[in-house]
This record gives sequence, structure tokens and C-alpha cells, in this order.
Amino acid sequence: MDQTESAEEDGVFTTISLANDSVDSGSTVCDSKLDCEQVMMNADMEELSARVDAVKEENLKLKSENQVLGQYIENLMSASSVFQTTDTKSKRK
Repeated sequence: MDQTESAEEDGVFTTISLANDSVDSGSTVCDSKLDCEQVMMNADMEELSARVDAVKEENLKLKSENQVLGQYIENLMSASSVFQTTDTKSKRK
């Protein structure tokens, strides 16, 4: 038997469903397919929005770190005798 199983006790048959009878394991129950799609799209949009916010935050953090590193490198170069500041306008004709 595919979806159900029968057990015999004293001439009485009992049918036990082996299929998963739950409607949906999610927290919302939809009235129609369109409602379900709307709920899923809203959840996807919320997830994407959260990811965009996280990426923006990481971007700002990296920009700040780049500024600090750039200033550090400039300070090292100015303190070193190897790196001389040059006037690029005087070299061009």
C-alpha cells in the first residue's frame, strides 16, 4: 500500500495515513496561491533589504579603513627619504 496502511484487529480495519497531512511548516497560512506568492515575495524583499543594509555597513567600514591606511602610507612615505614629493605639472609640457 502506497500512502496508507491498514491494520486488522478482530475483523476491524483501521486506516492510518502515512502522508504528511500538515498544511505548511511555515508560520503563515495563505488563502490563495497569489497570497502565498505575495508573502514569499515580501519575505524575499525583507531578506534582500537586510543584505543590502549589511553590505552598505561593510562598505562604509571598508572606506573608513582605506582612509586610515591611506593616511598611514602617506605618513610613512613622507617620513622616508626614498620617497620624494614631485611636482607633476613641471614635468609635463
